[in-house]
Amino acid sequence: MTTLPVLKYIAHYPEHIQTQAAELISDGRLGGYLDKKYPTKHQIQSDKALYQYINEIRNQYMRKSGSLTQVSYNSKLAVLNQALGIHTYQSRVQGSKLKAHNSITVASLFKEAPPEFLRMIVVHELAHFKEKEHDKAFYQLCCHMEPDYHQFELDTRLWLQWRDSSLF
Repeated sequence: MTTLPVLKYIAHYPEHIQTQAAELISDGRLGGYLDKKYPTKHQIQSDKALYQYINEIRNQYMRKSGSLTQVSYNSKLAVLNQALGIHTYQSRVQGSKLKAHNSITVASLFKEAPPEFLRMIVVHELAHFKEKEHDKAFYQLCCHMEPDYHQFELDTRLWLQWRDSSLF
């Protein structure tokens, strides 16, 4: 009997999904599955291009949210505790006005990702500007901005699992 790998990125998913993923990994087929499903890599390689990309999505779906003040890739950002990116929100009083500071940081390893995975991360972090908790309203907003959000999230986690394995 083959020992199934530890699936840290999808440990909270239903058992049948974990079993399917473990079989793909054990059989050496996960990389091929992901390459076939997501054959292209995005071209958003600089912080400036990432800012423009995120701002376009924000303007399309969340125009009334606070402006985006900072966006960057970060090579030191580790994918820990299932975090794929970081969002920050600060409010400051400047005179008689309240100013908001919204920023998004994405792990640099996502420079090598398919465009669907980057979009999923961006949508997730943007949704946090309106909905702070991972609740029903949060996921509804994510799905409003990206109808395939849940599939892209699962496949992103499989991609991370594949990268961590010796198959990459």
